[in-house]
Amino acid sequence: MTEQTNNEADRRGRKGVGRAVGLALIAGAADDDCSAIGTYASAGARFGPDLLWTAPVTLPMMYTVVYLSSKLGQVSGRGLFQVIADFYPRWLLWSVLVGVLIGNAIEAAANLGAMSAAINLFVPLPVPMIVAFIAASMFALQVFGSYGLLRNLFRVLALALLAYVVSAVLAKPELSSVLGGTFLPKVHLNREYLSILVAIIGTTLSAYLYTWQSNQEVEEEIAKGRTTLEKRKGATEGELRRSRHDILIGMTFSNLIMYFIILSTGSTLHKVGQTQIETAAQAAEALRPLAGDAAGIFFAAGVIGVGFLAVPVMTTGAAFDLAQAMGWNHGMNAKPQKAPAFYLATGAFTLIAVVLNFLGFNPMHALVWAGVVQGFSTPPLLLLILLMTNDRRIMGDRVNSRSTNILGGITTTAIFAASAGLVVSWFL
Repeated sequence: MTEQTNNEADRRGRKGVGRAVGLALIAGAADDDCSAIGTYASAGARFGPDLLWTAPVTLPMMYTVVYLSSKLGQVSGRGLFQVIADFYPRWLLWSVLVGVLIGNAIEAAANLGAMSAAINLFVPLPVPMIVAFIAASMFALQVFGSYGLLRNLFRVLALALLAYVVSAVLAKPELSSVLGGTFLPKVHLNREYLSILVAIIGTTLSAYLYTWQSNQEVEEEIAKGRTTLEKRKGATEGELRRSRHDILIGMTFSNLIMYFIILSTGSTLHKVGQTQIETAAQAAEALRPLAGDAAGIFFAAGVIGVGFLAVPVMTTGAAFDLAQAMGWNHGMNAKPQKAPAFYLATGAFTLIAVVLNFLGFNPMHALVWAGVVQGFSTPPLLLLILLMTNDRRIMGDRVNSRSTNILGGITTTAIFAASAGLVVSWFL
């Protein structure tokens, strides 16, 4: 880097002390969306505390993939799919993009259905009417709200997930079973167990988590006035260090919530033999007689709160990915008249999510299967991110360290192994 570039980087580093603290908190909370809640609740109901160990085990994986995505956005000045479009063949771009867009649409639909069912516990209106009203409200906020407003609103909504900590405490779990489930992993080599395990990994390491993090790093730069690619390129070691700290906090928060969701249903529903959960509303209702009305209310409140955060992340995230692939003007900092295709795409993905809800699928089943789908689509994308962050054309001298590559390699291998294990189980 030239002396001028170094001076610019130093100024960026000093200004970066207040860097989007909480960006990773938003990503982590969005990762604990209704899909994740449904998957974790199902895991606890089916297997009790036996799957608590997945929370600490997946934490370093989450940290690694989100950091790589954050680093890619900061150093390249581009979102994930913009990098793929600029440096890789079109066939690779579209093969990855199609899977991500389908996954986002299904997850957004399942999230709308789950949170609407939870709202229906308190508001006696038809669920389809609630779905339509929520979707319209979210889209209006995305179109007319500023990036700063949405970012701050998402930070507040992330706190709704603390309801699951309260819910788990109110469930009064047995200490011995909690410690055993956390530190003594039990693995069952059957289809049901492997299916829920892949769903947990898939929903914990969802593809939209990567793209959202990289895109928000770019949006933060644009919000600071760095509107051109050349101004956004590059990141100081101080910026990357603060990013690592932010991501560690955000992913730890996310995994603690995962832990307490499994704990709350594992300590109540599984204990009394209620191992099948059909809807998010049923999960909340089932907790009431077993752990008190407050536990059920807190569980439902968490579904509703995080749904308002996660659905816009998924629909806007899909619009980001498509816009970058197509070369459209895009961004949450851009006004609708400056990026019409981007906002139309956001509306289209929102509409698809609404329509899927009118087809009568079971939200809880869709949530778990969405996690399984993510479990299969995530490994190739993660491998691609690992290759991109080691490509000097993209990263310059900020390519990955050996330790980061080792963590990334272990994570990628673990996800491929889990997916392969599920396939093998289908033939058992």
